Amino acid sequence: MKIAQWILLTLVLLGLAACSGGGILPLPGTTKTSSLPTAPVYVTPAPDANTALSTFLDAQLAENYPIMYALLSKASQSAINEADFAKRYTNALDSMSVSSTAYNILSSLTNPQTAQAAFHIVYHTVLFGDIARDINVNLILEGGGWKLQWDDGLILPELAGGKHLDAQHVVPARGDIYDSNGDAIVTSMDAYAIGLVAGNASSDKEGALMNALFRLTGIRPETVKSAYENTKDGLYVPVGEASADAVNRSGIGNYSGVTLTPYTSRFYIPNTAPHAVGYTLFISPETLSLYKRLGYNGSERVGAEGIEKWGENYLHGQDAASLYVDGNPGSVLAKADAKPADSIYMTINNDFQQKVQDAMDGMPGAIVVMEVNTGRILAMVSSPSYDPNLYDANNFNDRWSLEAMLNDPNQPTFNRATQGQYPLGSVFKIITMATALETGVFTPASTLDCEYVDTEVPGATLYDWTWEDCQTEKATNGTNKCVAAKSQPSGVLTLPEGLMRSCDPWFYHIGYTLYTQDGGKYKDAISTMARAFGLGKATGIGEVAEATGNIPDPTDGLDATSIAIGQGKVLVTPLQVATFIAAVANGGTLYRPQLVDKVQPVSGDSINVFKPQAQGTLPVSADNLAIIQAAMHQVVVNPRGTGYYEMAGLSIPTNAKTGTAETSAVLPNAWFAGYSTEGSTTKPDIAVVVLVNNQGEGAIYAAPIFRAVMEIYFFGTRQTVYPGVETTFGVLNPDFGSPVTPTPTPKH
Repeated sequence: MKIAQWILLTLVLLGLAACSGGGILPLPGTTKTSSLPTAPVYVTPAPDANTALSTFLDAQLAENYPIMYALLSKASQSAINEADFAKRYTNALDSMSVSSTAYNILSSLTNPQTAQAAFHIVYHTVLFGDIARDINVNLILEGGGWKLQWDDGLILPELAGGKHLDAQHVVPARGDIYDSNGDAIVTSMDAYAIGLVAGNASSDKEGALMNALFRLTGIRPETVKSAYENTKDGLYVPVGEASADAVNRSGIGNYSGVTLTPYTSRFYIPNTAPHAVGYTLFISPETLSLYKRLGYNGSERVGAEGIEKWGENYLHGQDAASLYVDGNPGSVLAKADAKPADSIYMTINNDFQQKVQDAMDGMPGAIVVMEVNTGRILAMVSSPSYDPNLYDANNFNDRWSLEAMLNDPNQPTFNRATQGQYPLGSVFKIITMATALETGVFTPASTLDCEYVDTEVPGATLYDWTWEDCQTEKATNGTNKCVAAKSQPSGVLTLPEGLMRSCDPWFYHIGYTLYTQDGGKYKDAISTMARAFGLGKATGIGEVAEATGNIPDPTDGLDATSIAIGQGKVLVTPLQVATFIAAVANGGTLYRPQLVDKVQPVSGDSINVFKPQAQGTLPVSADNLAIIQAAMHQVVVNPRGTGYYEMAGLSIPTNAKTGTAETSAVLPNAWFAGYSTEGSTTKPDIAVVVLVNNQGEGAIYAAPIFRAVMEIYFFGTRQTVYPGVETTFGVLNPDFGSPVTPTPTPKH
């Protein structure tokens, strides 16, 4: 037998033995001995060097440094620990502003114990474009696997020997923020921190001084006076800030006791929509790497809230930067040119916004004003307000007032308009009425006798708001009778009249009936309708943070009655309410609310110009929507309407709904929501939603503010005077009489 044939036969016999599991078959003429293994021996071949390199590079793409480090040779691991290894990579990637990485293996040569490979790597960077290199790597076989012999040259060849990257930046000026008229709301300018020295103001000019400070800073006179009077003589009392130009024109420095400290910085015009505009902060250590990957050097201030945060990419521009090795200017690896920042134009008007803020009269709550046919936000108020200038360490008042502002239990920085979640109360009855009509269970001609008490739900006694008024009247007059018209039961009402009178039993009846009728066929119908009205989810405004609210499904008949009047676990934001009120006004289209009109580069045409964005349609027929609109009109024009007395004499045609929502506090939240139907060609109709936290009834506290906003919008100034009101703008006195209103010609 030839040698080759003998070898082949031997291999076949060995293979058969392995497959049989009986060890090695004896050769002819021999016997199997116990000294031979009784089980096969498997030797795992060393993995391919390319596989090890690919695993390492895949981990680099994912920035999974533990996996990368585990693939280093023992000698490499002894030269650098895992934490420093990861830091070498992150520092280099941060300096280059790497957004993503790609690679491909070019070649490899494997020997029994060593291997060499070459790969091409591309760092896609924000500032410097693509940085690409071909890199050679040596591998060694250790413990049955291939390991990389690593040094810094595997990041970039220029870093071999432990060198590092440095990036030097020149940061462009941050972009400005303007109102819809092009007036600056946020810009870099000279300003003054304004304060008082306690005890140094002239007593005979104190009132004039407080009013002058109010006009300059927007800080209410009573607030300044209280701080001044409760501070020990000789100590500093921070008031606010104003531009250098405004201070010089005001003559405030002529008053004794006033202290003016100049500074130059990014300045926020006082009292202009701070919750919408937002503020900037220095980059935190926790987010430093993130911002460096975006092309920042880490020393900048960046948007933390509001438009400042939303528009960061526009307002920052792009740094000019140079990338060096070991800080050596002669070793430039890459350069980037600066790109100037863009400016942002908001949809709000500074003058209108400030007047709407004034109409709130310092009470806690929120106002949202929206164009009904576009979703454009014209004013957004959250009260109490705050001063974004206090986040600036250049501002002398920062050291006195920032901590107090941040620790204020009234949470002035919290945006009640978009993040506050509140029970809606009777404004929700618009949705319940829509459900009643759309299911067909009720018609406009359906009637109900609206009395003090409703006992339809077994085991429960529910009350109308007139019963509460009756109890208040009894307690006030010391009698056992209720004689005031407001305290009398509403009597027999059609469904539209039920909305006009805000009759609670009518809507208890709708909620309970829909929950129980036809085996619960419509038990979730009101909640489903509410979600279709945009409640229980974000509006999508985008430019400011917002809460989603909550629309629960009823758990039983009693819970269904609570939901039907906007109570129970129903929670909404004022912005959500403004969005659906605008949809009721415009015929059913839910528009995405927007705060930005356009983004304007330093040169060239504007970008991201405002466009109305429809997000849905109310599932309400045109006929039923018209019935709801007419009922809302009766709220303000019918003497029995819950908003009639507060809207009496208002020359602006308006549809609205009152709301008084019970909360865990002693006093309820006051709501008033509605829209104009003026139909002007130059003044688009608006939806206005007013919320006053924990003050009392919607008709008393929120309706006068609503009226003031309508008057300011259409006439330029507030027109109505409420007898008995002594504050500057206020509606703080609940005992005011009917409004006295001139009838000016609307400014169209």
